[in-house]
Amino acid sequence: MPSGASAARLVHTIAPVYDARSRVLLLGTFPSPKSRASGFFYGHPQNRFWRVMAAVLDVPAPRSNEEKAALMLSRRIALWDVLQSCGITGASDASIKDPKPNDLSPILRAGDIRAIFTTGKKAFDLYEKYIKSATGIPAAALPSTSPANCACSFDRLCEAYRVILPYLED
Repeated sequence: MPSGASAARLVHTIAPVYDARSRVLLLGTFPSPKSRASGFFYGHPQNRFWRVMAAVLDVPAPRSNEEKAALMLSRRIALWDVLQSCGITGASDASIKDPKPNDLSPILRAGDIRAIFTTGKKAFDLYEKYIKSATGIPAAALPSTSPANCACSFDRLCEAYRVILPYLED
């Protein structure tokens, strides 16, 4: 991006994934340009989210958006993002300006959410600042699966994400 480029004001257009059986809510920050282009969460081909989830859940990695949504629902995982809109440059969470949070109440009313996890520190910080007081539910930060988080190995990501498993059981 050219120097001096300003953050574009964007509105979230990807619908949340959840149903009455949802037990865990995973929250990202805001869809990346690749995710917005693909129309679904974690759409960058180098993002490790779907491979990590497949490994943690011991299933083949989903390929299509429909397979990804079906996997989340079948395993009682709700998926959305903390922000409804923000100013952002590219996919840089560090560039976020004027964030407006999503209303999580439809998910919390519909599902039996037992735990909320964020997929990265920025999502956690935004949840704490803008949403926690409305939900009253603490969140825990998981490491980002973004290709920008190359310091965290695939195995370490899988180990960290396994913390969701006990919440998915009846």
